Amino acid sequence: MPAPLDTQQSNLTVSPNGAPGDLSRQFRAILEGCAIHQPSRAKLKLVGEDRVRWLNGMTTNNVRDLKEDLGVYGFVLNPQGKIQGDGYTFHRGDFLVFDTDADQVSRLRELFDRYIIMDDVEVTDLPLRTLAVIGPKAEQILQAVGLDGSGLSPLEVKDGDWRGASVTLVRTDLPAPTAYEVWAEPQNLDRLSEALTAAGATAVDGEAVELLRIARGVPQYGQDIRERDLPQETEQSRALNFNKGCYIGQEIVERIRSRGAVHRKFTGFMAEGPLPAAGSKVLMDGKEVGEITSAAMVPAAHGAIGVALGYLRREHGEPGTRLQSGETTLTVAKVPFGAIFEE
Repeated sequence: MPAPLDTQQSNLTVSPNGAPGDLSRQFRAILEGCAIHQPSRAKLKLVGEDRVRWLNGMTTNNVRDLKEDLGVYGFVLNPQGKIQGDGYTFHRGDFLVFDTDADQVSRLRELFDRYIIMDDVEVTDLPLRTLAVIGPKAEQILQAVGLDGSGLSPLEVKDGDWRGASVTLVRTDLPAPTAYEVWAEPQNLDRLSEALTAAGATAVDGEAVELLRIARGVPQYGQDIRERDLPQETEQSRALNFNKGCYIGQEIVERIRSRGAVHRKFTGFMAEGPLPAAGSKVLMDGKEVGEITSAAMVPAAHGAIGVALGYLRREHGEPGTRLQSGETTLTVAKVPFGAIFEE
């Protein structure tokens, strides 16, 4: 969710003066104003008496105790504990919504169908599109067109009527800046986009939102999270619940927890030099200790900053540790990258 993210690019470069593609202007709108973007998301609707029990057994987070109109982020694993996909589950009263990237939905739908055996569960497509509304002025701009998200907590949803159209407003759970999503039928979302733009929002493209994803340090499935990765390697504790009961892959997740750690972890790096490509090796004294999965030159107040995301052996993960990737010097850094969000 609310990950308003939809690109699969691993390396993005932008001039601090705005070229190419005016990315700098768009990125500043995200950080300082209100930006809108239609990410490529897909939603599945689950109905049936067993829907909660069944989906609780398919994902890594606690669907069983989820309260109405709230959501949780989680992974879908295979029996070996490897991540097959990710998404958000929302409790909508007499049905559940599973929200994920459009690139994942066909495969996850097949996986879900395979595990529905004697269960009273039906999974169907929910034909709604998503509009992301991002930035410190997002709430103000939404209110200007008649949508009020001021009382929403992270991953809380609220249904409403906007100029005769049914819409659902969702607050995301991602790091600053504040972001909301609006779910609606395509024709109504287009009307809403026009109204938000007239109220002062800036339409941004996928590359600008990808810069935000990397600056926040949020891993993207298919880019930073692959089928071979384990949940604890991703450092996404928000996806895991250890009190929810059994689910596919739980045995491996619990075994890792009992041993205390995995050998490598998802890590942020400051990059000095050419941006390393996805798949580039990270070296310590000439020895391979990690890999790069995403990198970008991100506009900041005092010029563009090179940053990267990837995996690193845990013993080298102390912030400030210096490493090498080709001609580039990497410094381990906490995410979100604070230097990007400073004034």
